[in-house]
Amino acid sequence: MRLPRMRNVMAWTLVLILLIVVALLGIRIAGLSSLPELEPWHRLVPQELEVDELDAADWQAYLAAEAALFEHLQRELIEPVTASGKAPCSRYASDSPVYPGNLPRDWNRSFILQPSGPARGVVVLLHGLTDSPYSLRHIAQHLSEQGLLAVVPRMPGHGTVPAALTAAHWEQWLAATRLAVREARRQVPDGPLYLVGYSNGGALALRYSLAALEDERLAMPQRLVLISPMIGVTSYARYAGLAALPALLPAFAKSAWMNVLPEFNPFKYNSFPVHAARQTYELTSEVQGAFDAAEADGRLSRLPPVLALQSLADSTVSTPAVVRQLFERLPANGSELVIFDINRSQAASTLLRADMSGLLETLLPPAERDYDLTVVGVAPEQGRAVEARRIAAGSQQAQRQPLGVDYPSQLFSLSHVALPFPPSDPLYGSEPIAGESYGVALGTLAPRGEQGVLVVGLDSLQRATSNPFYDYLLQRIDEDLR
Repeated sequence: MRLPRMRNVMAWTLVLILLIVVALLGIRIAGLSSLPELEPWHRLVPQELEVDELDAADWQAYLAAEAALFEHLQRELIEPVTASGKAPCSRYASDSPVYPGNLPRDWNRSFILQPSGPARGVVVLLHGLTDSPYSLRHIAQHLSEQGLLAVVPRMPGHGTVPAALTAAHWEQWLAATRLAVREARRQVPDGPLYLVGYSNGGALALRYSLAALEDERLAMPQRLVLISPMIGVTSYARYAGLAALPALLPAFAKSAWMNVLPEFNPFKYNSFPVHAARQTYELTSEVQGAFDAAEADGRLSRLPPVLALQSLADSTVSTPAVVRQLFERLPANGSELVIFDINRSQAASTLLRADMSGLLETLLPPAERDYDLTVVGVAPEQGRAVEARRIAAGSQQAQRQPLGVDYPSQLFSLSHVALPFPPSDPLYGSEPIAGESYGVALGTLAPRGEQGVLVVGLDSLQRATSNPFYDYLLQRIDEDLR
């Protein structure tokens, strides 16, 4: 009697699960009406090199494939969009002020910067999701001035059209990382090798280094620099693939997208597909699995030291994950975490949420750690003056270094996207440099007006896009890579 009853319970459970899934998909389909109609750049999916092709290619072959990719987009997308006259402010119209082909340089493409003299080492810089090599141009230029050859690859699916991220997968990005490191070692066979990873590129730098622990064919970097590293993402990303299921039917193609926005940024996608969110979850899970395996067989002790620079306030990646899933797992090898705190000056502190105000103490209670910790923030009882409070590994005593700058009164925090950009950046900077224009100065916008007037939400325009403490970030990178 018990077996039929169990079968009935299982059957009803499956029916209930099915009804819940159908209801959620129904809600998802109903919500599609709020998304704008898809444009050609949301539908055209260019063909990138696959993993085996990337592993067999060298840098010149990758550049040739990249050039062919952009030529294909010119014929199949740019020319028809321009002729239609329907997208005057889109990066995909050649008569638009933000069309990359008309700008001082198209930073969507892979590049290498040579130092002025003999290279004392080499650095590979990995950009983030929806981004392009532009996001690391300033750090790459600075490091090349410091004597390092800088290799900056464009990750597959990036720098072209948002639709490319409906097909790109993290294994391609990791293969592109291996390709860039091979080129770095080909050009500079001796001297130190460094990896710099921003956001999703931080996860790739970690995954590559963990793989190098067990594969001697992979060159091991001497140090890792991670900026806003994607160590943990929201739980929604785990189930993001389900949200795209209705897209199997052409009538519901928009369900493949989380955001459908105008593409007015020449070097970063504004639209974001569900598939890309799923890839971030898979990559971060892969990194944690590789940590587990390296820890289990004792290889983790050989992981190179990590310098991570992270904004306490970060709505893209999880700051708690950077602390708990990365730094609390690292060996005692000279690693350091630098946290850019929220604005705790008297004027701003009264508006802070209680959970954000106490997040730093929750994450980093007074204790001895196996890594150095630095907090960059407002000095107590010093108005808006900023200092760096550094606590060495194994200590609880802080060394204080005044930075000689104030926390800008108009900022209540930094952000995920702000850290690698100086205030002088012509696209994202709060004080863009004269003489270099990229069609729009996003960092200078301070929108005021009525809701529903702009083509994008006010929240995206109010996010901090450059780092007022960028000089300190460079100082710490220089110290680490010496």
